[in-house]
Amino acid sequence: MRRAYQVAAVRSAERALMDLLPDGTLMRRAAAGLASVCGSLLARYPGHVYGARVVILTGSGDNGGDALYAGARLARLGAAVTALAAGSKVHAGGTAELRAAGGRVTEDLSGAGDLIARADLIIDGLLGIGGRGGLREPFAGLAAAAEAARTGSGASGGATVVAVDLPSGIDADTGAVDGPAVQADVTVTFGVIKPGLLIDPGAGHAGTVELIDIGLGPHLAGPPAALAPQSGDIDGLLPRPGPESDKYRRGVVGVLAGSDRFAGAAVLATGGAVRGGAGMVRVVTAPVPAAAVRQVWPEAVLTVHPDHGDWDLIGSVGRVQAWVAGPGMGTDPDAVARLAAILRTDLPALVDADGLTILSQNPDMLPRAAPTLITPHAGELSRLLGTDAAAIEAARLEHARRAAEQLGVTVLLKGSTTVVASPGDPTVLVNPTGTPWLATAGSGDVLSGLAGSLLAQGLDPAWAGVAAAYLHGLAARLAAAGTRRPGRRRTAGEPVPEAPIAAFDVVRSLPAAIRAVDG
Repeated sequence: MRRAYQVAAVRSAERALMDLLPDGTLMRRAAAGLASVCGSLLARYPGHVYGARVVILTGSGDNGGDALYAGARLARLGAAVTALAAGSKVHAGGTAELRAAGGRVTEDLSGAGDLIARADLIIDGLLGIGGRGGLREPFAGLAAAAEAARTGSGASGGATVVAVDLPSGIDADTGAVDGPAVQADVTVTFGVIKPGLLIDPGAGHAGTVELIDIGLGPHLAGPPAALAPQSGDIDGLLPRPGPESDKYRRGVVGVLAGSDRFAGAAVLATGGAVRGGAGMVRVVTAPVPAAAVRQVWPEAVLTVHPDHGDWDLIGSVGRVQAWVAGPGMGTDPDAVARLAAILRTDLPALVDADGLTILSQNPDMLPRAAPTLITPHAGELSRLLGTDAAAIEAARLEHARRAAEQLGVTVLLKGSTTVVASPGDPTVLVNPTGTPWLATAGSGDVLSGLAGSLLAQGLDPAWAGVAAAYLHGLAARLAAAGTRRPGRRRTAGEPVPEAPIAAFDVVRSLPAAIRAVDG
């Protein structure tokens, strides 16, 4: 489990640890870890560290000091290190150490663009975890020059950018990016992960996150702000059938989905539920999707609802232990009545898609006493909260928490970073898996069925949501990567190319994803 703590908790832990250590020890620990990562990144250049061109962008804070001390270590190994002092007052001890090691520190930024363009490695030490808002000049110009060098338009043909603790311009607590910011290939963070490194848009600026242990752990107080489960954590969550299991003990999930216009939604949600491990899936739907579900998922138990009129949904379906409601079901008065019937039960329920539209039009349906999970994307959440979708994308953590408190339900906010927030819980859950190829019609229906299946098997809404998101994202990666071409070998660290996928490809890959977390 990757635990992320907010700035206040990190600062408190740092003070407590520094009281026990000689002056400067903590910064030197951080610098040693930073230099080690930078050295490994420079190994791709001839001669490794020796002769490599390193440019440090340093501001006035401790991050600049970390970068300067790390630069001194690299200079002693033969790197040509130049620090561009952009802050009003750079770290004196780090400056002296870098110069003593043969590096150069300059406050003259007139030639900064050329230096950065010729760099092999750029270290971003402009701002620390206390920085707020977008970068201003001269920091913004240095960040732009670093990005030009990183993308290959510089003389070095593609420099590597390493951020110290977090990319400058990123809000450490929320991941918000309110203007120009550094785009890093690698972020070397100290002591503990910060939420802004896990949650977009900040996470998208961080690149690969390397955590350096500097001894903060015993001094971190209170619950983490965010948790990002790893493979073993998901494996520990997933229910496994035992010798005494039967279909009822394994969980029965009801799926209210699909309409004659959106038949595929019922097929996909049912697929997610079947592949999610439920012992039985009961599907309530219209005649056209019922026929489609019967063809694709013959194990599903079908109930066809009438097009109009009074009908006892709960009494007609049979035993159910959790409900999924919404994908493709429509928003007419009969659909409203069906959703209301489910929400009046004392069973766990997941609401998605058309069900969320109904909730936005009938706010009195929430909260409810039974466990409830909603799975909106930013547009759907904007209708529930009466706010702008772009504002939600820019501050995903803030709006997921707000929605959980305002609606009284667990909220799984879908998107580039999936965030799960529960009312009254200061810790959000963040999913680390996925691929941009998941942005395809029907993928959310698969997620709904999968999460509903886990609800029926006894997981609480937050953990059902994050486990489903993890498996969903992993299945998409497996589907997009496919099978490697015979005879093609990849070098270490070379990414596996991905191809477009459809939602049903995710369904097909769910068993492989579950096997992968068990491995």
